[in-house]
Amino acid sequence: MKIHVLLHVSFEGPANILKWAALKGHSVTATPFFEPQWSLPSTDNVDLLIIMGGPMGVYDEAEYPWLSQEKAFIRDCIDAGRAVFGICLGAQLAAEVLGAKVYPNGQKEIGWFPLEKTSIPHPVLFDMAPDQMVFHWHGDTFDLPKGALLLASSEACKHQAFIWNEQVLGFQFHMEMSGEHIDLLIQNCFQDMKDKTPFVQSGAEIEKGYGHAEVLSPLLDSILTRFMS
Repeated sequence: MKIHVLLHVSFEGPANILKWAALKGHSVTATPFFEPQWSLPSTDNVDLLIIMGGPMGVYDEAEYPWLSQEKAFIRDCIDAGRAVFGICLGAQLAAEVLGAKVYPNGQKEIGWFPLEKTSIPHPVLFDMAPDQMVFHWHGDTFDLPKGALLLASSEACKHQAFIWNEQVLGFQFHMEMSGEHIDLLIQNCFQDMKDKTPFVQSGAEIEKGYGHAEVLSPLLDSILTRFMS
């Protein structure tokens, strides 16, 4: 299978997803929008499109002009029947391309907080615990795209996971990161942690939760395998 990854910043990559791809024998290519020279492949060379996170918003096209081209490419992939998996900003971009509104959540959610699976059972989250602890780092949220199923919520943010037409999967949270990847996020986005609220943890609190990442990596493997099958 041919996987293509859309990257928005150098410090937020596919992380442990690369281990899953290697184990399954999939090839991985990427478009780094933060580089001066970048290019997008033909949709014929994409079986699974993975859209990563980043500190910008879907509405920041004036500052990041490539966002408009990225959205058009995501639309092309969906229209071509390709599987799409969006993480954090990636989920927001997928939701907007599908016609949903993206906007500030009202409060940031940064750190380790549990998800609650909705009453809609779906095999893609079969192995996820009812109160699965996951890592969050976001300030925006999105409306549910028309026709999408809401799969998970958290106390701070209702729309955490959705699936649309069995083809587009969106996660507002991160399951792909190990401690070293989270360290990079803290180093580059520490200013986001200045707001002291019940849903913004300190760096020390986040580091205490690194053990959760050991559970999340194999769980994400099973989620991706189920999604692609």
